[in-house]
Amino acid sequence: MKLIKKIYNFFDKKVIVPITRLITLIGDKIKKLNKPLEVLLRKKSSTIVIALIVAAIIFVLVDRSNLTMENNAEVLYNQPVNAVYNTEEYVIEGLPKTVDITMIGSRANLYLAKQLSNQVVTVDLSDLGVGTHQVNLKYKQAVSSVQYKLDPSTVSITIFNKQSLSKDITNEYVNMEKLNSKFSIKDVKLVTVKEEKKIVDGKEETVEKNEELTSVIVKGKEDTIKKVAIVKALINMDQLSGSSAKDGDNTIVDVPLVAYDSDGEKMDIEIVPSKVRAVVNLESSSKEVPINVVVNDIDNIEFGKAISSIDTSIDKVTLYGSSEVLENINKIDVAIDIPADMKSSKKYTIAIKKPNGVRDLSTKTITVDVELGESAQTKVSGVKISYRNLNSSFLVQATQDSTTEIPVIVKGVEDVISDISAQDIEAYVDLKDITAEGEVTVKVNTTGKDNRATYEPSINEIKLLIIKK
Repeated sequence: MKLIKKIYNFFDKKVIVPITRLITLIGDKIKKLNKPLEVLLRKKSSTIVIALIVAAIIFVLVDRSNLTMENNAEVLYNQPVNAVYNTEEYVIEGLPKTVDITMIGSRANLYLAKQLSNQVVTVDLSDLGVGTHQVNLKYKQAVSSVQYKLDPSTVSITIFNKQSLSKDITNEYVNMEKLNSKFSIKDVKLVTVKEEKKIVDGKEETVEKNEELTSVIVKGKEDTIKKVAIVKALINMDQLSGSSAKDGDNTIVDVPLVAYDSDGEKMDIEIVPSKVRAVVNLESSSKEVPINVVVNDIDNIEFGKAISSIDTSIDKVTLYGSSEVLENINKIDVAIDIPADMKSSKKYTIAIKKPNGVRDLSTKTITVDVELGESAQTKVSGVKISYRNLNSSFLVQATQDSTTEIPVIVKGVEDVISDISAQDIEAYVDLKDITAEGEVTVKVNTTGKDNRATYEPSINEIKLLIIKK
């Protein structure tokens, strides 16, 4: 309590009383001008309240002044470094791309310095030659009362003579999924744009001319440019997304060129030019082909049963892709797997697989209904044997114990097998493992056009004579 009393007496004597006297004096001076104010100032309680408010304002002002006098720190991160040197002749190593700058000063000055922090960290290397040097980085002070410290402020650099090397360019497509699936790429040319002056209707005009580019120049330190394995043009197909693509030539601008080493790592190296244009020739070719159902494990069907019909929800599908790819596709295979001991009819829903090079399909799925019936069998004679995969250095001759035709046992429902003839069946032997001449015994395989039936050779093996041409 004594302490509180002392503090009260101190404020009463040193602050409140002097301010009260000051206010009373002011009141005496203006009492003739403002009667209500005089009444207010004559009241002791009012003068005490006003004195406290004034004291608080003075305290805040003094405290804020003290704060502005304190030193604080702010950091400007990743400030770019600008080096002055002959970029055509030299390569610099060891120079950081960015530095951090610590600013020390009062809060007000730091705030002002941050608003003016558009200066660039510089280093002048124009007087230096090939070799290793210690250099100081400089930053122009935006506010003189603020102290600036660079991290790092001094660096060790090495200057090399710049070498150049010619490299071929390859294309790599980025965001290929953004291209309309009905289009495919027929051809791509990389070009640079050069301006030419021409007289048109008596007036000089500037026109752009595309010049095809197949190689570029990489520049840098000698041992660095020798590590360049490939230069790729990264063609962003996003520029041809939506309705912006059309049949024929489409131009993609600002295609970046990137160098890679033999490990596929991107290299930080100068490429001239650094960007090109890509003229992408698109085509919207399509082709309609039939669906061919392939039956796997048909022997899994229960004994006494056979496939009577195979019905599909669609008979044909339209393929979209380049004309070159589509030319070699004449059907789409859809495989169904027969489960073990299949006893009754079954329905399959299958995703249609896109062949390699095909951009899109008109239909993505197909439904296949497999119906079973009572099995029967018949023997078809006169099926000729063919030879597959024989090395071009050899010829085949049948031995005295062999034959060129065999009968084939065909199993299936009566309505199916009754129409199958020898011309609908193929018997063949696979000679891909034959590497020397002489007599060999090989297995006979059989297949037929109607996939609802099964085909078994009545002779499982034949002898052949292999001779050199």
